[in-house]
Parts: sequence; structure tokens; C-alpha cells
Amino acid sequence: MLMTRERRPASRTLHGWAISVLQEAGAIHECEEHGWAKDRSDPHARERALEIARQEPPDGVSPEEAAAEVKGVLDSIGDTCPECSPEN
Repeated sequence: MLMTRERRPASRTLHGWAISVLQEAGAIHECEEHGWAKDRSDPHARERALEIARQEPPDGVSPEEAAAEVKGVLDSIGDTCPECSPEN
């Protein structure tokens, strides 16, 4: 749940919306050098993202669909940047 009554910016796709929810909840972050999304492996942040998806789905999307999209996006993101060398 957002701390203010503001709605998050509209995304053009459900996938983009799910990424913004995951970022807001702290479940993912960007590689500082390359911009790839990386999973933080934080179970509390994942649960926060799913809670946001269920409580505040985009217009025309059911809470179940929103949560499924968040799970799907999270499952597609690894915890390393594919462009970073192993020592980064």
C-alpha cells in the first residue's frame, strides 16, 4: 500500500506496471552500470509487491491477474546482471 493517496504513474503494459511495483516494494533494483533489473532475493519485499498488486491492481485487471503478473516478472529476473563480469 502506498503511504500517500497518490496513484503510481500509469504504465503502458501490465508487464511495465509489474516492474514498477517490484521496484517500489524494493524486490528488484537496477544494475548501476548496465541498467538490467536484478532480484534482491528479499522475501519481505516480494510479499510487499504481491500485496500491492492484490490491493491496487491497474484498472481493468483483477487482483489475481495483477499478482500473477508480478510473480511472472519476478520469476524472469535473476540476481545478477548478464553484462557484469563475475568479479563485479
